[in-house]
Amino acid sequence: MTADNEISPTLDSSYWPADTDVPILDISIGDLLRAVASAVPDRVALISVSPDEPNRQWTYRDLLEDAERAAHWLLERFEPGDHITVWSPNLAEWVVLQHGAAMAGLVLVTANPSLRGAELKYVLEQSGSVGIAFADEFRGTNMRALLTDVLSDVPAVREHIAFADWLEQVRAIDIHSRSLPQVAPDSPAQLQYTSGTTGFPKGAKLSHRAMVTNASYVQRRALSSDGVIAVSAMPLFHTAGSGLACLGTLTQRGTLVLCVVFNPELVLRSIQDWGASRYLGVPAMLRAILDHPRFDHYDLSSLEVLQSGGDTVPPGLVNECESRFVVKFTTVYGQTELSPIIAQTSPDDSTEDKYTTVGRPLWNVEVAIRDVIDGTIVDVGDIGEICARGYQTMLGYHNMPDQTRATIDPDGWLHTGDLGSIDERGFIRITGRLKDMIIRGGENIYPREVEAILVQHPAVLTATVLGIPDERWGETVAAVVTLDDDRTVTGTELHDFVRAHLAPHKAPKAWYRAGQLPANAMGKLQKFRIREQIQAGELEPLPDNEA
Repeated sequence: MTADNEISPTLDSSYWPADTDVPILDISIGDLLRAVASAVPDRVALISVSPDEPNRQWTYRDLLEDAERAAHWLLERFEPGDHITVWSPNLAEWVVLQHGAAMAGLVLVTANPSLRGAELKYVLEQSGSVGIAFADEFRGTNMRALLTDVLSDVPAVREHIAFADWLEQVRAIDIHSRSLPQVAPDSPAQLQYTSGTTGFPKGAKLSHRAMVTNASYVQRRALSSDGVIAVSAMPLFHTAGSGLACLGTLTQRGTLVLCVVFNPELVLRSIQDWGASRYLGVPAMLRAILDHPRFDHYDLSSLEVLQSGGDTVPPGLVNECESRFVVKFTTVYGQTELSPIIAQTSPDDSTEDKYTTVGRPLWNVEVAIRDVIDGTIVDVGDIGEICARGYQTMLGYHNMPDQTRATIDPDGWLHTGDLGSIDERGFIRITGRLKDMIIRGGENIYPREVEAILVQHPAVLTATVLGIPDERWGETVAAVVTLDDDRTVTGTELHDFVRAHLAPHKAPKAWYRAGQLPANAMGKLQKFRIREQIQAGELEPLPDNEA
């Protein structure tokens, strides 16, 4: 891939018109795999790596054959359009199932392998699944036994597919018994459940066209080339794993080195052993890799670009990654409902832009920053809600018409719930979540602005700012920090530190210390749970709490 020589328009309002220079890929996942397997049949498509099991490999010829046989196997049990859930860690069988289901015209419902009984039951029932594919074990949990307990309450799930011997069954079937259906690019490919930072998951239905095109755009912005070798431990149940990593590598006719679980040493060894040029991981993963005591023992010279997102990427982490890995960095921004990425930095962007923005919108998506009260497009640089419209918008939340209408307005704009701004060049800055915005005595306070100041204090490792009820002001500002064990600090000291940089009403009035903060499976903080911990008195107040 040549360098991304895009020319940004000069914006006179916070509206970015769709850049149509790069075409939308009007193709299904199955047809894309067929095309790549025809072009490079002997190229390695997939390498499955595990801390304690031998590696497994598939060429594109192998992967296509397994996927087509899987599609036939599935169509002996399901009809096109049926929903089937996959509940498993990053097994190679997951990838084969993803391609096989796509070729069979089924909708794959992705479930976090960490789900417990009630959570799994919810996904199965809400999605209308008629089958489930599962692993026997994950992180010490007997998934087969847990599923057995759940299935008695979900009779609609008639097929139970154990991954332990599934490939043997697939490879033994007669593939001449029926033909595979034609699958339209605009038909649904996956039902992805939102990550639940607000506590209630919704199933976003994503099309083949949206997932394939979006994955290819992210690779293009990251300056990936044909035959790229990428290591990923991102969970396949999330769009970052099944979309950006799996489909993204496919669009580049590349090799995906898939880690069964995230393990820092497994990732480091995989980059070294397979000569990977790309690694995709959320900030928490990158931090764990950098902190690994054997980091400097591995030869990472093949690595060229690190990709991250899913949560705020601190400038210090970007700097440390670029210097210690000796690579360039790219940050992605989006959400599940947008298949999932709308903006991204280029590895060749300036240091300032990579530190302070999430880049410019990708191709064929409109972006508008709208006033949170009246919905009008705000001036360049002003903060508002980030809205997007284009090919990648979800088909809707499954069986949730009211929630769909609340998210996608009559003009087709998807309201992300994120607050941010866009500059005249099109670079987007994220300032927080609309639901996290604190209104204190009529003043709007954006938590991320305060958090960015707090993490500059030498004693503070992480900071989370949120609003808690207050009789006088409506809401007051509270801060929960994790601290360097070698340092002590008081609430008064932190209050004064914030006051030196921000207006008085933005300085937190209540201060708490935490060891580990609640997060979802993708590492995103769950502020609603932190608020519950404060209200329940479960967090330790800092000294001089009434600053």
